[in-house]
Amino acid sequence: MAAARAAGSTGFAGIGTNLVAGSLGRVTTAPNRTDDRRPDDGSRQARQARPANGGGHVTWRTGTVTARGATWTGAREVSLRLDTPLPARDLTTAPWEVRGLAYTALVGDPDVGDRLLLNVSALARGLGTGGYALVVGPAGDAPTALPADPHSGPGHLVKARYTPLQAMVLGVDEQESPHHDTLRDADDLTGMPVVVADLHSAVPAVVAGARHAAELAGRPHPRVAYVMTDGGALPAAFSRTVATLRDTGWLDTTVTVGQAFGGDLEAVTVHTGLLAARHVAGADLVVLAQGPGNLGTGTRWGFSGVAAGDAVNAVAALAGRPVASLRVSGADPRDRHRGVSHHSLTAYGRVALASADVPVPHPTGDLEALPAWGAELTRQVHDQAAALADTAARHRIVDVPADTALLDALRGSPARLSTMGRSLDGDPAAFVAAAVAGVHAARLAHDQPRTEPATR
Repeated sequence: MAAARAAGSTGFAGIGTNLVAGSLGRVTTAPNRTDDRRPDDGSRQARQARPANGGGHVTWRTGTVTARGATWTGAREVSLRLDTPLPARDLTTAPWEVRGLAYTALVGDPDVGDRLLLNVSALARGLGTGGYALVVGPAGDAPTALPADPHSGPGHLVKARYTPLQAMVLGVDEQESPHHDTLRDADDLTGMPVVVADLHSAVPAVVAGARHAAELAGRPHPRVAYVMTDGGALPAAFSRTVATLRDTGWLDTTVTVGQAFGGDLEAVTVHTGLLAARHVAGADLVVLAQGPGNLGTGTRWGFSGVAAGDAVNAVAALAGRPVASLRVSGADPRDRHRGVSHHSLTAYGRVALASADVPVPHPTGDLEALPAWGAELTRQVHDQAAALADTAARHRIVDVPADTALLDALRGSPARLSTMGRSLDGDPAAFVAAAVAGVHAARLAHDQPRTEPATR
């Protein structure tokens, strides 16, 4: 656990230097006065070999807010005109004009005319989810109002540790939390089903399926918690999906774990996040997935969703019921993601050492007739799921009927359904596969005793 450094401590992140702010966009280093050791020749040569300008990891720009855009919990969109254009690329908008995103709890709520310091690295490279220039703070003497200093109350968990925007939060499981006694010796999810998914886009589909199953059975909607891991976006505020699902009551609680932050509850690990969802939030079921911004390299092991296999193990270690949601597509142009994605096959077949239920959609003819589906895709998905079960004999394949009523439930999602730029109509199998995991989890949840939310 990182903690705030006292005055006079060593430099940033304990690397033995004090960082001194220079002119805009520049940082200079001064030797730490508590350490007068000289670097060896190799260190000097390495430092001299570095370019004086460029060659770093961040593309910086400054710009002026020309308009304020949409806002949701913890975030504000703005339109910006840059002082220096982006590197030349085939952009749909002029490289001088960009969309920006400010996390209001970190950098305030910018207004028209404010000059801002921006991280445009992903935008300059045409990468990432959202296409935003990220607001770092005011530029120079900009009048942007920073957030007030946080209360000097409890909270010692540091998220996004040792970055310039590290955030200190109150962990649900730390000693100063009112829930510490509840979680100190907690060790059991009491059979609570946890739907594990690779992509953030699966979250609303899983919840839609769970609510649909409850409605068909004439039961109240289950209390659903979303446990957000740190493989994608770290701020929960980046997800308009989560904000919409919380605002509409489709999600009862969000728990951010690891380096992710901004949830209703903050936890150190996936394990304590799951326990908090059960024993503090009183969840009937959990959807566990990374935030927006899946990372992948086109290799077997180089993708952030590999953590889905670790999550299955965590659920099983805590006596929960892991439900492995398959990443399925009938429209992805990449062969490795057609049918059941290699991400699911690797995470559940190689990384998950505990057994899990693997729901597989069994579509009606009406669903198979949809564009980007077809009987061939159904056979492929069933064959791949069967092979997964054979390879990892511990998993249980669960065939779940899927019909147009389930599709209608997906259409009723208050959050927009989109995966890799494809809508429900463009890739229905992707969302139906996630929804049947929610259907199965809701049925499992009905067989478990309810846990009431703790008093906050």
